[in-house]
Amino acid sequence: METPRRYKTPSPDRSWPSRAWYAVSRRVCQVVGAALYQVRYSGRENIPPVGGVLVVANHQSHFDPPLVGMGCMRRMNYLARESLFAIPPLRWIIQSFDAIPIKRDGLGLEGIKETLRRLKRGEMVLMFPEGTRTRDGQVGPFRPGFTTLALRSGACILPVGIEGAYHVWPRRRRFPALFGRIHVHYGPAITPEEIQQYAERERELVEEVRNRVRACLAVLRQHPNFAHLPPP
Repeated sequence: METPRRYKTPSPDRSWPSRAWYAVSRRVCQVVGAALYQVRYSGRENIPPVGGVLVVANHQSHFDPPLVGMGCMRRMNYLARESLFAIPPLRWIIQSFDAIPIKRDGLGLEGIKETLRRLKRGEMVLMFPEGTRTRDGQVGPFRPGFTTLALRSGACILPVGIEGAYHVWPRRRRFPALFGRIHVHYGPAITPEEIQQYAERERELVEEVRNRVRACLAVLRQHPNFAHLPPP
């Protein structure tokens, strides 16, 4: 199934219905998140107001993409596996948010090109470099490759920590708990100038980003709700 061939690159100036749908969906998620999971955000002053931003977060649950996106005033771009585009209801939802199709084992050439296009035109793209949801709530190893997108696009990297989502919806459970507590922290962005210093040391940049995501998680684990958890 050649999903990318049917995928249409959205215009940088999205239509009014598209913008309205995103705004309404974001607000609904905020209300539901606050009511059921007491979702709280910190560090939002670190979100760059303009320019390309590669948002990098730890991956605790299926809730993570909307959790990170609904805390940003700017529109977030998401990645979605090609296989999800084959399911009619999901296909409509995913396409309504201009999601970028990716292959199961990585971005794939089309996914890389589209992600670069959006970053270069000053948009935000969310990625989870662990590649899969955590099995124990800790931050796993980061797969290389995402830093190349930042280096080639001139975008900054925004580290984000998510805590509580693993306990609400761990990967071993088919459905999430009805109630819980989830907090999200946005750390200081890594500027394009800082990123370029790692141009010949990409593996070091991957570890630096992972450490900054872990630092975001450490901030969240200072909260009384999560103080019992081990260091990330």
